[in-house]
Amino acid sequence: MTMTPSFKRHLKSKAHHLKPVIILGADGLTAGVHKEIDRALDDHELIKIRVNAEDRDERKTLTDEIVTAHKADLVGSIGHIIIIYRPKENTNARTRS
Repeated sequence: MTMTPSFKRHLKSKAHHLKPVIILGADGLTAGVHKEIDRALDDHELIKIRVNAEDRDERKTLTDEIVTAHKADLVGSIGHIIIIYRPKENTNARTRS
């Protein structure tokens, strides 16, 4: 999906007050974590995830894996926090450029 810049800004402003709903620990991306990410995206569409990996390349790899596995868009990332968005299947998302 390709998000318009204005829609991305809108999502970032909505996510500003959110707290991370998923925290990746030492176990990394387990089946249980994937299930919780799916549930959170189904419930909220827009979520924050804390990726506790010290290495920047490892955080990037985990972020790419999450976005790909859950067919979500990366809205932004700051430090260890990523913001992802996946519209509900029955709504029309404004993701076209």
